[in-house]
Amino acid sequence: MNKEHWMKKILFLIFIALCYMSCAEKDSWSASPSLHLTFSRDTVAFDTLISTVPSSTKTLTVFNQNKNGLRISRISLGKGADSPFRANVDGEFLYNGQGEDFQIYAKDSLMVRLEVTPPQVGSSDTLSFKDYLEFQLESGVVQRVCLTAGALDAYFVHGLVLRNDTTITSDKPFVVFDSLVVMPDVTLTLEPGTRLMFHDKAGLILHGNLQAIGTQDRPVVFRGDRTDRMFDNLPYDNTPSRWEGIRIHETSKDNIFVNCDIHSGRYGILCDSTSDLSTPTLYMENSVLHNIGGDGLQLNHVSAQFRNTQISNTLGTSVYIHGGHYLFLHCTIAQFYPFVAERGDALYMANEVNGVYRDLHRCHFINSVITGYGDDVIMGSISEGQDYQCDYLFQNCFLNTIASTDSTRFVGIVYDTDELETSHEKNFLRFDTDNFLYDFTPDSISPIRNIGTTDFLEELPADRFGRSRQADGQPDAGCYEYIVP
Repeated sequence: MNKEHWMKKILFLIFIALCYMSCAEKDSWSASPSLHLTFSRDTVAFDTLISTVPSSTKTLTVFNQNKNGLRISRISLGKGADSPFRANVDGEFLYNGQGEDFQIYAKDSLMVRLEVTPPQVGSSDTLSFKDYLEFQLESGVVQRVCLTAGALDAYFVHGLVLRNDTTITSDKPFVVFDSLVVMPDVTLTLEPGTRLMFHDKAGLILHGNLQAIGTQDRPVVFRGDRTDRMFDNLPYDNTPSRWEGIRIHETSKDNIFVNCDIHSGRYGILCDSTSDLSTPTLYMENSVLHNIGGDGLQLNHVSAQFRNTQISNTLGTSVYIHGGHYLFLHCTIAQFYPFVAERGDALYMANEVNGVYRDLHRCHFINSVITGYGDDVIMGSISEGQDYQCDYLFQNCFLNTIASTDSTRFVGIVYDTDELETSHEKNFLRFDTDNFLYDFTPDSISPIRNIGTTDFLEELPADRFGRSRQADGQPDAGCYEYIVP
């Protein structure tokens, strides 16, 4: 038998011995009280949830980092069957909050999946509650992981069609399934602090009239009903397309949104065209349309005004205009949608789209900011002739577009270009794309500051946050005023 053959045989025997030693070590169990489990987290925290609505699932990994296997006599919820939490350990559900006889090999782990159904609170307050998931080892050692959550009571609305004038109060949020419909000649009034939380594919459909008038401290909120998180740094409420949006039909007139927060819909506000511009369709002031999965504000030949309003971060066009009569005064239109690179324009303005012509009677942007990622975020399709000229105007604005030579339609403009020290997103005070948090207040050195005309100080003496526009000379463009420290 040659030397090479012997070497192969010896190596094979060494391999078998190592495998045996490894298996023997892995199958070696210990009941020593000095050995403990480790956990991927010491607290599993659920966000504040709507009471009686089950949560999504969170995962806890249980590690045995010791050289010996450990047997777990019992895994149980502290409150047992009365716990609002539920646990599943490696596929085994803890019935009545308790399970027995688990084991973890050396250097191995268990996977625990946790859910919670929050109890009724019984008031308009938020209830915080907790329990413990306990692990009792064969040695008698007991280890705990804390489980926490919050609960908020809500009214549940299923397929509600309003046929009479209705006022919604603000003591608890309304969770809307299958859309909320306001019929013609009916007024829905939303009091300050009202929260409408729409389920997936549900929205607000207006054939009648909406009066949503909040206050600085108690805005009217339109949002989705997911209160948990997609990732640790990303609540579902900060993601788009959680609900449908607000649809304003032709018969709907004189809708008022003041101190409103509208976010995370598939679209923001979509206005159908009307043949009568003498009565405004929409008035919006001190409000926000943000983080939208389609167009933020779609205006199809209506009459509308927007003051001290932010329209931002939309997958589609932030403001889409096809004909009509409009005023945008001290507005911030910011197209920094973070989830994809192929986003829409900040502003699209047209009187003719795909062969459909709608008169653009008036469209004025005054003391406003229109910017975003890219070299030019203002687009349009304006068809004019000798007998017809569109009345559009940009006055004392900060614009991310190609500089215009038209001095009658572009007056007192500062252009957002790459040559500026604070171009695009660098113009703003806080721009945290890692956590999807945005504050569109101008930075201290941004050219957005002090470029606004003073002609409208009597109408809008304060910005969207109630800060005076007269503290440092001329007003800033946009809906936010930088305040000198």
